[in-house]
Amino acid sequence: MLRVSHLKKTFNEGTVNEKVALNDLSLTLPDGDFAAIVGSNGAGKSTFFNAIAGSFYVDDGEIFLDDLDITFMPEHKRSRIIGRLFQDPLLGTAPHMTIEENLTIAYLRASGHTSAFSRSAAKDRIFFREQLSELHMGLEDRMEQPVGLLSGGQRQALTLLMATVVTPKLLLLDEHTAALDPKTAEKVLDLTAKIVRERHISCLMVTHNMHQALALGNRTLMMDGGRIVFDVSGETRAAMTVQDLLDQFKKGAGSELNNDRILLSE
Repeated sequence: MLRVSHLKKTFNEGTVNEKVALNDLSLTLPDGDFAAIVGSNGAGKSTFFNAIAGSFYVDDGEIFLDDLDITFMPEHKRSRIIGRLFQDPLLGTAPHMTIEENLTIAYLRASGHTSAFSRSAAKDRIFFREQLSELHMGLEDRMEQPVGLLSGGQRQALTLLMATVVTPKLLLLDEHTAALDPKTAEKVLDLTAKIVRERHISCLMVTHNMHQALALGNRTLMMDGGRIVFDVSGETRAAMTVQDLLDQFKKGAGSELNNDRILLSE
């Protein structure tokens, strides 16, 4: 379970560039919840993820994963229990290393091994091959190839596998299909939903697609001004349309959603 309480973060405080990025944000995400997050640019979505992942320390508030207080845990330690994917498929992998080497690093890091001289054992290679075969991209037969030779969709699918090869306590997906073509994006989203469901992973996913926000997972959150302005799940969510979601955003934020990228998404 993820529990964040009264998170606050201000950048460039006391200057003309002061920006309140997180404004008393609180959220509880039970085990297995898959919540999609939407909001305008500057709403605080990526900042929220950075706070959880430990890219910076918050000014105030607490962050707990299960009973573990990670509020001031260093980012590299949080990475052992938090998986994360970014919008850019080039992030998250080492292009000059092979698929097997990338998986080995991810596996050893999440398992708590720190030796730079660690190598995958034969049983690990069998395990990696089995996991890669679940992607249905033929990567299990290309384990010795450099990751830099893969397409964007293949790299993002591999990054998803790397983030979950040891089941994390939390998975953060920051528009992880936005840079992919529609067909590839759909395949990666299907893989995401399958892995999250089968491994019962708590997951937060930022998306610019309003339809995805209502169709994927079991919960939808809307952010504005560094806070959550709408939170819906269950039967109420199942009955909602995109227009309903926009109406709720206006009610919670006090203004209409003005992000064309979101409004024009299908």
